[in-house]
Amino acid sequence: MSTGKEELDVEDELSPADDEETEAPVEVAKTNLNKRRTIDNLLEERRLQRQLADYDFDL
Repeated sequence: MSTGKEELDVEDELSPADDEETEAPVEVAKTNLNKRRTIDNLLEERRLQRQLADYDFDL
């Protein structure tokens, strides 16, 4: 009987670890996507500012 309890303890410990592994990549992907969007927005803003700076207002 003690062997059965030990096996249950091992199985209980493995189940949460499996759940954590599947959730971790989702968070990383969301974070990376947010970072990429932020970078894209900053680059777009810089591009627009350059266009405004180069624009000839004396038409």
